[in-house]
Amino acid sequence: MLDFFNIEKYKENNRLEAKAAAVGLPKSLWATYSAFANTNGGIILLGVTEDAQHQLHVEGVNDADTLVIDFWNIINNQSKISINVLNDKDVIVREFDGKKIIIISVPRAQRYDKPIYLDGNLFSSYKRNGEGDYRCTKEVIQAMLRDASPKTQDMLVLGNMNLDVFDKDTIKRYRIRMQGIRPGHVWEALEDVDFLYRIGAVGRDADGKLHPTAAGLLMFGYEYEIVREYPHYFLDYREKLDDDTRWSDRFVSSSGDWSGNIYDFYFRVYNRIAQSVKVPFALDGISRIDDTELHKALREALANTLINADYYGNTGVVIERNITSITMTNAGTFRIDLDEAINGGISDPRNSGLIKMFSLINIGERAGSGLPMIFKAWTGTDFAMPDITEKENPDRVCLILPVDSLGEVGLTSAQCPNKNANEGSDVLINESTVPDTKETVPDIEQTVPDTKQAVPDTEQAVPDTEQTVPDSEQTVPEESKEQKALILSYIKHNEIITAKIAATILNVKPRRARTILRDMQIEGIIKRVGAARSIKYVLQTEK
Repeated sequence: MLDFFNIEKYKENNRLEAKAAAVGLPKSLWATYSAFANTNGGIILLGVTEDAQHQLHVEGVNDADTLVIDFWNIINNQSKISINVLNDKDVIVREFDGKKIIIISVPRAQRYDKPIYLDGNLFSSYKRNGEGDYRCTKEVIQAMLRDASPKTQDMLVLGNMNLDVFDKDTIKRYRIRMQGIRPGHVWEALEDVDFLYRIGAVGRDADGKLHPTAAGLLMFGYEYEIVREYPHYFLDYREKLDDDTRWSDRFVSSSGDWSGNIYDFYFRVYNRIAQSVKVPFALDGISRIDDTELHKALREALANTLINADYYGNTGVVIERNITSITMTNAGTFRIDLDEAINGGISDPRNSGLIKMFSLINIGERAGSGLPMIFKAWTGTDFAMPDITEKENPDRVCLILPVDSLGEVGLTSAQCPNKNANEGSDVLINESTVPDTKETVPDIEQTVPDTKQAVPDTEQAVPDTEQTVPDSEQTVPEESKEQKALILSYIKHNEIITAKIAATILNVKPRRARTILRDMQIEGIIKRVGAARSIKYVLQTEK
């Protein structure tokens, strides 16, 4: 709250602007009104000046009442100002040492009212950056117009594309995950096309035929197909854990050695950043409890970043992990006030189709509780609270999640694992397999490439070739029992399992998966059917 009785202690900033108004309303007033309304709101002080040392001084205005009347007449004139977002209480007159000033409190405009522009010209739209107003570029105006639509941009049916834009292996991975989380779901037996229609990944265009939706393209498409609709689409994961190399690990959507879509990026990134959180070994019945409130917060933060990105924007999505923090940046601004987003209870996602697809596999909050949950998870830890900011020109949102050091996030007793295994977190951490350095996992399991190979980059190659993913084959006997229990649970729900699927749900190498399956055969729990490449495993009691 501005201390109106001590105005001279303030300086101009991105939420405060002082203007002299000795001879009438200044012409620059309207650009500042547009800028504040299109950004995060702010306060305009008429009759106040700023000196060379950036100190404010009250000069006063002549005939404040007449100026207020003139102000309302102009701001309600749609040929001058596109929309008036003010109420009567937003314009007040105050007196200081016999001098009157006019205080105008401009709220952040609702997304469906943006852009606020001048003189009937969309390109006379302004935004605020630091202490100044700047005229919006065509791209920024287009972004505001997209957000103004009642229908989110990812619900668009792309009539110029066919269903061959989808990576079938990504769809297979998604369906296996959904089966594990929602066994017996009514969509489980559907063919892929019908299933994709139900989840909103395809829709009917004016020609009556099925085509990908923008959400489906982003979630399941090949990167080279995605950029046909989203020319600036770019997903970038960067990891720097020491000072000796530029990147300890890096992969980008445009490298060509993986699908490059959002679904696969999510799990590849999560399996990297989850290593920042140590997990004590514990079991809940037959399922390992390897989830904490911080794990949930990391998943929520990553999902929020991908779901709320403006993929038509210029800056893409960048996730960067270092020893002290995890930073997530996405193109676009918040569609609601930042304080409202942090406080929770209000949900206005940019891509509602993506939310539906993620929610079907128990990822992402739908009720506006995502950011509060993230901040709550950091409460009581040994490090600083998260920091989230909106940045302008270009528009982007940046979330910084502080961590103490690699693998040393401070857990409190309140954050110790306590989760029902059927809620999906167990499978979540096991989405991608770690490939064997001698035997790469094909098809469904090939979500994480061999980290000994440099990942191609359109900008630069990854320099470090010796960083490897920890070998998940090093297990303890209790973990082996748990792995067998997970395999048994999967077979009970799905009747059969393959070595590929076992490797995926256990997060082990194919060789380790085959060893576990062989042990279960010897123990008489399961039996092998088929031969060569069609080998499957069923319960011993199955005929």
